[in-house]
Amino acid sequence: MTLQVGAKLPDAKLMQMGANGPQQVDLAAKLKGRKVVIFGLPGAYTGTCTTAHVPSFIRTKAGFDAKGVDEVICLSVNDPFVLGAWADSTGGAKAGITFLGDTDTSFTKAIDMELHLPHIGLNHRSKRYALYAVDGVVQVMHHGEESGQCEISGGEAMLAAI
Repeated sequence: MTLQVGAKLPDAKLMQMGANGPQQVDLAAKLKGRKVVIFGLPGAYTGTCTTAHVPSFIRTKAGFDAKGVDEVICLSVNDPFVLGAWADSTGGAKAGITFLGDTDTSFTKAIDMELHLPHIGLNHRSKRYALYAVDGVVQVMHHGEESGQCEISGGEAMLAAI
């Protein structure tokens, strides 16, 4: 299913680094009755993801809060250990962004956003995107077709769209 406005997000079991180590997160429960922005990206510690994509949501986090967004989630096909360290090193955790790992790519595949870039060692990753969902239903969907940048799928574009 290619994600489009009006689509219900599929349920998924994602992973997050918690105070006592990795913990499973039920995405459907997290979305129920809430306004959430999710941005997906190819991987932790990769160039554009680290220098542009996450920073764009750090810059706009207060704007999302002002618009009543309950949570901003960075979703990547990485393990929770890497995402926890990356959340700290980028300042994303301090800014209040939640970092969730789609460790088996099941969510990424279900929304047809899987990416393969074997020439740079990125297989079974996520395409760049950002979405705004209310109660698990997509209200705004930005497919980031960019390479090496994240304007379409960045924080400023999503904030302007909601």
